[in-house]
Amino acid sequence: MCGIVAAVADRNIVPVLLEGLRRLEYRGYDSAGLAVHNGGLYRLRAVGRVAELATRAESLSASTGIAHTRWATHGVPSERNAHPHVSAGLAVVHNGIIENFEQIKARLVGLGYVFASDTDTEAIAHLIEHKLRSRADLLAATRAACAELVGAYAIAVLSEREPARLVVARHGAPLLLGLGEDGNYAASDATALLQVTRTMIYLEDGDIAEISRGGFRILRADGTPVERPQHVSSLSVDAVELGHYRHYMQKEIFEQPQALANTLEMVGAAHSVAPQLFGAGAAEMLADVKSVLILACGTSFHAGLTARYWIEQLAGLPCAVEIASEYRYRESVPNPEALVVAISQSGETADTLAAMKHARVLGQPRTLAICNVAESALVRDAALKFLTRAGPEIGVASTKAFTTQLAALFLLAVTLAKLRGRIDAREEAAHLVAMRHLPLAVGRVLELEPQIARWAQAFAMKQHALFLGRGLHYPIALEGALKLKEISYIHAEAYPAGELKHGPLALVDKEMPVIAVAPNDALLEKLKSNLQEVRARGGELFVFTDAGSEIPESEGVHIIRMPEHYGLLSPVLHVVPLQLLAYHAALVKGTDVDKPRNLAKSVTVE
Repeated sequence: MCGIVAAVADRNIVPVLLEGLRRLEYRGYDSAGLAVHNGGLYRLRAVGRVAELATRAESLSASTGIAHTRWATHGVPSERNAHPHVSAGLAVVHNGIIENFEQIKARLVGLGYVFASDTDTEAIAHLIEHKLRSRADLLAATRAACAELVGAYAIAVLSEREPARLVVARHGAPLLLGLGEDGNYAASDATALLQVTRTMIYLEDGDIAEISRGGFRILRADGTPVERPQHVSSLSVDAVELGHYRHYMQKEIFEQPQALANTLEMVGAAHSVAPQLFGAGAAEMLADVKSVLILACGTSFHAGLTARYWIEQLAGLPCAVEIASEYRYRESVPNPEALVVAISQSGETADTLAAMKHARVLGQPRTLAICNVAESALVRDAALKFLTRAGPEIGVASTKAFTTQLAALFLLAVTLAKLRGRIDAREEAAHLVAMRHLPLAVGRVLELEPQIARWAQAFAMKQHALFLGRGLHYPIALEGALKLKEISYIHAEAYPAGELKHGPLALVDKEMPVIAVAPNDALLEKLKSNLQEVRARGGELFVFTDAGSEIPESEGVHIIRMPEHYGLLSPVLHVVPLQLLAYHAALVKGTDVDKPRNLAKSVTVE
């Protein structure tokens, strides 16, 4: 959520700031702004897209500046609430939420400060300005102000008194430095800085840094100097370019075969699974776990729900799956012998990070992060890790991150099963063969796109849709419904098909399309009965099934047959046509596919 770009360089940094904001648009935002030193402090803000801000900044030139995309938390989307916020020659941009801003604001109002916005960020600007009155420089004032902040923040501060440097700080929200030949930079995400450098430093919680054209220094909250390792980003500029695709979501759907191949590369030629795939010490940590607790949000939660079936069936371990934001705030019964698995595409999801920390506080130290970003807070904080290697995912609606999470979780289930003696060498080899074949199998599913696009024409004019699945494929139905409502704004719900008669059947009529995930598995005959219940009420069925399932097409029953049945890994294949259905329905409706309204890619606030 939100995005920060900051620069101090021997060049005009305004194009760098604007291009950085464009590359952060995927995170979700409603307004954008920048502040530069241009013979004094100069600020521009705009509601809407970065393109509007860029139009206003066409003639602007400066060598020091900060920029921001805002996703509204405090105050409606408006220019007055857009960042940067200013206070007597000082400008601040901020990601996160300051929980005690009302108390800080009341104190500052008592000191004579006037607030022009409804945001918590403006309180930070006035607080730093107040501290600067009694301190030698901007770094000292920012450090003193941060000591009073409660909540999550990543901030960048520019002062007209010190035009050749910036100060940044983080606690609970991502922020990194970029080291370039002509200057130094900071941003929320490495993708914003690939245009100028690949050398990055990832700040830790409690770090405060000063950057200038010639260097940088990092302090801890108590003022102690600290060094952080430099990383050369493996991301390429091409990886975050759209190429010949119409949208990033379409590009990322079609990148899934390669993303799966990259994720499973370490088992590509192996004869067996090794616990070390999950990190040093994994063999010992995984060998005697007694249960599994999965913590996640959104699409990652659906991956966890799917994994529960695999872990319980293959490994024989009880598995609970919790929405991270709920787990933190209820009285739960901890199990010190549980493996706590936290799943997040970005590794910066605030609720998931906090839930994993909460689990550890409760006495559950065996933590595993499944994540797509190697340098993320989640990966750094967990005892074990598995990187999904999906590559950058720009579209807000997750696609390749989800399927690679499923691949990682299946690999975990097989590993746990092996360590517990639940599968023999022959079964282990069969699972490895199936995993290696996944990229090719998904590639064949993608060839169904023209048929799915024709179905989307019928969906685009509907107001509601119902998704059905059974067993392993119920979470896939949930994911399909989420995709449709995320990007087409069609209200969609998902149910286990056996639950139809317990309520949802009341909604079924000719205006309610029903999408069924119907693989050729042990539950197919049960599902066929549920589909008959829909037809008997006049409902129109759209069924994704497998070759050999013997579900006939008829009036009101539309069939798309998958190339093959894929056993336990069938969910990885069956989610792909649901992604394509949502994408093409959104195309017909003309919605903003990659940046759906009100949503953000990286949810870094609670």
